[in-house]
Amino acid sequence: MKMTIHQQRMKPATTLPIILGLLFAAVFTLPSLCHAITLPSLRIGLDETSNPKEVSNLVEILLIFTVLSVAPAILLMMTCFTRLIVAFGFLKQALGSQQAPPPQVLVGLALFLTFFIMSPVFNKMNDTAVKPYLAEKINAEQAIAEGVKPLRAFMFSQTREKDLGLFLSIAKIKKPNNKDEVPITILIPAFMISELKTAFEIGFILFIPFLIIDMVVASVLLSMGMMMLPPVMVSLPFKLMLFVLVDGWYLVVGSLVKSFGV
Repeated sequence: MKMTIHQQRMKPATTLPIILGLLFAAVFTLPSLCHAITLPSLRIGLDETSNPKEVSNLVEILLIFTVLSVAPAILLMMTCFTRLIVAFGFLKQALGSQQAPPPQVLVGLALFLTFFIMSPVFNKMNDTAVKPYLAEKINAEQAIAEGVKPLRAFMFSQTREKDLGLFLSIAKIKKPNNKDEVPITILIPAFMISELKTAFEIGFILFIPFLIIDMVVASVLLSMGMMMLPPVMVSLPFKLMLFVLVDGWYLVVGSLVKSFGV
């Protein structure tokens, strides 16, 4: 017993030289590794310049980073993402499944469907604004003006006149003669509430068949006197069976995409 305790006490002393040897080996081999691997260098600073073009390029870079920081909000407010993710949320609640499909899967599906639906709009923006600007045929202001036009056309096609009139009356703006006179600050919130209304209408339609199944299962359990058995536990397999038999994802995704006129 004494030998065992003595050996256990000697283990840290015997492992200490090994640890020190590994540390020294890492320290001495680090310079050679740094010489073998080419590392990129990054320099950030402010220098004096007399060239106005360099100043304008710096301002453009700052504007690009600013746009990238608000890109998620732009994606939510000015594309079809809102209608898709709200409809998928209602579908998950109607099914009654707590964890399946996960929220990450629904968000990813909504994002890829957004890119699919908005691809004609993005292609027009690229052809009319991005490419001419990179070719130095137009300046930044003209690129912004031309790039917003396809996006405005898409939002106008999905916005109700009633919602547009609401924000025009709140802002106390005279009724515009055409769509070009509508400010973007009026168009975006009107488009948002129109998308929310459409998404809630789709959610109501999705709830109807699953609600009927819940009511039938609850009535059957009540008539059989099975008061302690949760109806949700019994109705969930029937909901999943119905959703699979009618090829639910095909119908839901197809209807959502077609609702944008694609």
